[in-house]
Formats: sequence, C-alpha cells, structure tokens
Amino acid sequence: MANINRKYLLDKRPTGMPEDECWKLVEEETVPLKSGEILIQVKFLSIDPYMRGRMNDGVSYAAPAKIGEPMTGETAGTVVESKSDVYKVGDNVCIHKGWQTLIKAKDTDPSIYKVPLSNIPLSAYLGAVGMPGRTAYFGLNKVGKPKKDETVVVSAASGAVGSVVGQLAKMHGCKVVGIAGGPEKCSFVKETLGFDDCVDYKSENFEDALSNACKSGVDIYFENVGGPVTKAVSKLLNDNARVPICGFISQYNEENMIEADTPFKILGKLDKKPEHRFFVVTEWMNEWADATSVLSDHVMNDKIRYEETITDGFENAPQALRDVLTGKNFGKQIIKI
Repeated sequence: MANINRKYLLDKRPTGMPEDECWKLVEEETVPLKSGEILIQVKFLSIDPYMRGRMNDGVSYAAPAKIGEPMTGETAGTVVESKSDVYKVGDNVCIHKGWQTLIKAKDTDPSIYKVPLSNIPLSAYLGAVGMPGRTAYFGLNKVGKPKKDETVVVSAASGAVGSVVGQLAKMHGCKVVGIAGGPEKCSFVKETLGFDDCVDYKSENFEDALSNACKSGVDIYFENVGGPVTKAVSKLLNDNARVPICGFISQYNEENMIEADTPFKILGKLDKKPEHRFFVVTEWMNEWADATSVLSDHVMNDKIRYEETITDGFENAPQALRDVLTGKNFGKQIIKI
C-alpha cells in the first residue's frame, strides 16, 4: 500500500492576514527510501508567529518560504521506515521540514532532533523544551542577562516563549511581571506560572496598572509584541535596561513595516536608549543540547509549567496560524495529525 503525504504548499504571498487561498493542500505518494534515509509519520505540527514573516518576500533574518514549496514549520513524529544506521523504526524525532504529514529525510539532515526517552509528552518538544523554550532560555540569559532582584517584564506572557521566560526569570530571583490579553490568561500567568503580577493589555487602565506593578521601573523587557504595549513599557525602563527582541506579533500583518510601530522605532526614539537587539535562537545552536537538557529537567521537576492549544486535523493549520496572530490560542499552538 502506497504511503500518501499531505502537505500545504505556499501558493501566494499574503497581504495582511493570510487567507486560505495563500496555501494549496496537495497529496503525493512517497518514493522508496534510499540508503541513509528515514520516513517520519508526523504526529504534531508546530504553529508559530514567525511563520507569518516567512510568507513575505522581503529581506529578513531568514530566507522567505518559496512559492510552491511546503509552508515553513517544525514537526514531531515517529520513524516508520528506516534505511539508516542512526535512526531506527519507533524513534521519536523533531524535524524542520514544513507543513507535511509524512516526511522523508536524510539521516544527516541538521534539523533532525532525536527525542530522548522520558515522561515528557512528544508535543512539548515543539514548545517548552523545543524551539520556543530554547528561544526563551537564550534570549533571557544571553541578551537579557538577569540579576537577582531586577524587575523583568514579559509581553505575551501566556504564550509558548513568554511563559518560559517568566518562569526562568523567577529562578534567577527576579520580580516578574507579565502582560497578557484577558483575565483568564492573566490569572493563568500568576496562579499557574507563578509570575508576581500580570497586567491585561486589553484593560482601559493598562498603563496605570503596568506602572503600579513596576514601581521600581523595568530592568529587562522581553519583547514579543511591539506597538502600544512596547510604548507603555518604554516609559518605565530604568537606566541600563536590556530589551531582548524576540518578535513583535502586533505588526506581522502590516503592509508597510517602515511605518509600523516596531520596537526598533519606539526604543530608538527614547532619550535614554536601552540596550536592545533582535535575536534568533540559531545564534546558539552549539548550545542547544545543553539548553534542552536544562529545560527538560525543569519540566520534569515541575519548575516549568506550560499550556498547549492542540487542534485536531492537519486541514486546520491555516486557521490555527490566524488564531496565533490574533491571540485566540492559549499557550503553545499545535496541530495534532
């Protein structure tokens, strides 16, 4: 019986929010494996904000997704066929080969990560102990450089990256204030994740509430959002503040990024400019194994908690991306296949 791979190809570049016609769902038979190749049955597809930027055909930190090729993304699954001495049938792996349900790969592919045997669910290797977790780990430790008793503010605090940032900052002995959208998310950030406070950016008194939560100012602002949230935090930044810029999701659908209120524009206008820079997790690829080990230990010891929104059905991937871009998801957005 033939193995059928379903995949979403990028069919057109979006203007604003990506609609369904931006993708084409196709099916194809997989070809027999050659020596050194494996076949992966995908179980989970990661949906992340950065994907929107890859759909644009512009200069960025990474090459844009190509028209007619699978939509950019990471998956987790199980090896179901192998002609490799490195991976055997039954091994769980993560791989960055796009929106597909059945992936053929060479065992030398640098994006393959063999998931160790543990009690951690496979889906978490796309979240708290995967790329989002590593992004939080390196962004906070390498760019933010937290010190005991400093105040750390985290935007998108209930999300896959922000939730881990805040919990790591607490381990450093920092006061941690989250920013999230709505009472339910703010309650989760405080009560489940253990942040000292969380401010609802949708509330009418957002700026006053943020100022009250940060009476000693802000030493580190972990940036995920941009726009009005960044403007509000920028007024509270202390001397020698650091701003790791992970992303700015509120601007990803802007048609004219030059005119948008990006963190670079907002922070660049300040009289006292904080130390700030955009970073990418691949800057520290040689330290990924160590970071994953640390994060895994924290998850297994209940020092890092996380939330997932798991949506059934590969066909729901486009809507799931829109949900992430509009903040409708809770925690890490994953498609179960």
